[in-house]
Amino acid sequence: MRHFFLLLAAVLVFSGAAQAQTARQAGLSAAQLAVVINDDESNSVELGEYYRKARNIPAANMVHVHIPHRPHKLDAAQFEALKAQIDAKLGPEIQAVLMVWTAPYAVECNSLTSAYTLGLDSGLCVKTCAPSKPSTYFNAPTGKPYTDYQMRISMLLPTDSVEASKALIDRGVLAGFTTPTATAYFLNTSDAARSSRARFFPRSGGVASKKLTIKTLQADSIEDVNDIIVYETGLTHVPKLQTLKFAPGALADHLTSVGGDLLAEGGQMSSLRWLEAGATASYGTVSEPCNHWQKFPNSTVLLSQYLRGYSAIEAYWKSVAWPAQGVFIGEPLATPYRH
Repeated sequence: MRHFFLLLAAVLVFSGAAQAQTARQAGLSAAQLAVVINDDESNSVELGEYYRKARNIPAANMVHVHIPHRPHKLDAAQFEALKAQIDAKLGPEIQAVLMVWTAPYAVECNSLTSAYTLGLDSGLCVKTCAPSKPSTYFNAPTGKPYTDYQMRISMLLPTDSVEASKALIDRGVLAGFTTPTATAYFLNTSDAARSSRARFFPRSGGVASKKLTIKTLQADSIEDVNDIIVYETGLTHVPKLQTLKFAPGALADHLTSVGGDLLAEGGQMSSLRWLEAGATASYGTVSEPCNHWQKFPNSTVLLSQYLRGYSAIEAYWKSVAWPAQGVFIGEPLATPYRH
């Protein structure tokens, strides 16, 4: 079985030029992204306009809704009303949706992004550790999720700090101008329960054509490195983030129970900390998922899809087999490898 996974990694990461060219032609564009603004939140309004200009989003793709009081979680009725309001304003060309707010980020035990994209799975809330519905978009070869799968992938752009979120947007835009000389770090930590996806870590090596080094380590942290394009680990808290520098377009996440409970004051690190440290996109679960690897980004799939030229939102969504509980956050159009 181990040989199978190594072979899978090799096939996915070192895909041919023809396949990469197809990805560049088919990947998500600004014209296919809808941007949803909460008019009841001033930061959402300001950042939505900043993002529209930064990414040249068509005016017709801007959607305005009202969500008072910034609740962390919506109930089923509130969610269905919000979804209907958004969907009514979208044409068939829209493949993805960016919601410009930090909260709400959950619907019952589901994440808001997954409930919007896949539909609300209330039955999962009876036992959140159970397997959830598989995503037909997992490791998909297409760049058009709505056209081919009737699902609009979605992401949240956090808004707690206007300054920090503008910097996040700027990093995403900058990622499209140059392919960095960078390293993807995969850490198999001493926390065995949270290292369940380590079996999918690619072996250390390099992809010269992408100026990429891969380092798969047996370690709990990295320190004082300045070239991160991917960082995946498994801990409740990730140490030494303040010593790290991320390349524009960097993807980073940690496998833990409730990293996606973004504004909780509990005992685990929020996925927002990755963005604050300099990453461009991240992922975390909003309710207890147990450590099913399928509920978290598959590292081989994530890296291979990103290297093929897909955007951050596409690579992240393609990498999660059971995403019902996972919230996707960051700047969706970052594409450091679409050159």
